[in-house]
Amino acid sequence: MRVTEGGVELEVPGESTEGVQESVFYNPRQELNRDLTIAVLRAFRDVREPRAATYLDAMTASGIRGIRAAADGWTVTCCDRDERAVELARENAASNERRLDGDLAVVRADASAHMHGCKRDTDPPLDVIDLDPYGTPMPFADAAFANARNLVCVTATDTAPLCGAHLRSGIRSYSAVPRNTDYHPEMGVRILLSALVRSAARFDVGVRPLLTHATSHYVRTYLELDHRATAADAAVETLGHLYHCEDCLCRESDPGLHADPLETCPNCDGDRMLTAGPLWVGPYRDREFVGAVREAVVDAGDLLGTATKAAELCGTLERELDEPTHYDQHRLCKEWGLPANAMADFLADLREAGYEASPAHYGGTTFKTDADVGEIREATADALR
Repeated sequence: MRVTEGGVELEVPGESTEGVQESVFYNPRQELNRDLTIAVLRAFRDVREPRAATYLDAMTASGIRGIRAAADGWTVTCCDRDERAVELARENAASNERRLDGDLAVVRADASAHMHGCKRDTDPPLDVIDLDPYGTPMPFADAAFANARNLVCVTATDTAPLCGAHLRSGIRSYSAVPRNTDYHPEMGVRILLSALVRSAARFDVGVRPLLTHATSHYVRTYLELDHRATAADAAVETLGHLYHCEDCLCRESDPGLHADPLETCPNCDGDRMLTAGPLWVGPYRDREFVGAVREAVVDAGDLLGTATKAAELCGTLERELDEPTHYDQHRLCKEWGLPANAMADFLADLREAGYEASPAHYGGTTFKTDADVGEIREATADALR
C-alpha cells in the first residue's frame, strides 16, 4: 500500500502491524517516534552540534526513517541485510528523489558490520547512528558506540523483558535485573539506559540522555556522546539500584554498582523487598534540549502528522521531575482503599504540603514527587476520604 508521512510518499507492505517479514516492516503506530526523530535531528543541529551532517538508518526496512531524514537535509545511509528490504528502500528513495535535500544511499549489509567497516580515514564520519531493530537493540549497541561521533538514537520494543515481566529474558538481554513494579514503564527506561551506558563505557565513551520516553510499548532514547574516559566514568557513576516493597509500594534508590539491599521496608517494616539494577538513576532528558525539540515540532507544523501529541509529550517531559520512579495515583488509592480524586487536585495537595509534584508522561494518572509513599498518603488522604 502507499502511504504519506512527513512530506514523503512510499510503498510499504500491506498490513504492517505484524509485517510481511520482520525485515520489511512499516509500523504506522511508530509515526510519533519518527516525527520526534526529525524534530530531535533539527534541534540537535541547531543547538548542540551544527557540524553534524551524516545519519545512518541502521535497520531501514521500508526506508521511511532515512528518507525523511534525507528530505530534511541530512546525508543519509540506509542499511539493511534483507534483500527485499533493500530493494523496497531503493524504490522508495528513487520515487522521492525530488523531495530530498540531502544525499541518500541504500546499502545491503549487516548493521554492525557496516558500522565497523566504515573507514575513519576515507569515509564520512557517522555523526548520528539510529538503531531501531525488532526487539532488543543491544546486539548492535557496541558497534554504534564504537563508531558514532555525536549522537546515538535507540528504540527498544521488547518492553516485557525490559520491565521485568519476562525476568530471565531481561537479565540475558540487558545484564541487569528488571522488576515488574507499578512503575514498570520507567523500569524499562532505566534498565535500557543502564545497558547502553555500560556498552558505551567499554569504548571510553560517555553518554548524556537528551530525550527519552516510553510510549505505546516501546522505549526511545537519544544519547549525546562524549569521547572521553572521564565522561564514561561519570556516566557509569550515575548507575544504581532500586529497592521496592511489594506490600506498601515504597521504593528507594541507591547510587553505585554495588547493591546493598534493604532487608525490611522503611515504611511498613515488611520483608517483601525487591532489588532492581543496575539501572540509570539520573535524569533521562535535558530540559533545555526537550524545549528546543518542542519548538522544532511546532515550527514543522502540518509536516508532522503527530505534531500535537509530540508537542504535548515534550511539554510533559520538560516539566517532569527527575525522581527515579513514578507513582500511579489509581494504584496507590487501590492500595489504600480510598477513591481517587482529580489528578490536578491530588498534585495540588502534595504541593500544598510542601512537596514537589509533576505529571509523568507514562499515563494520565502517573506522577512524580519527592515525597515518599507515606508522605504522599498523609498529604492527600483527607481529600480522598
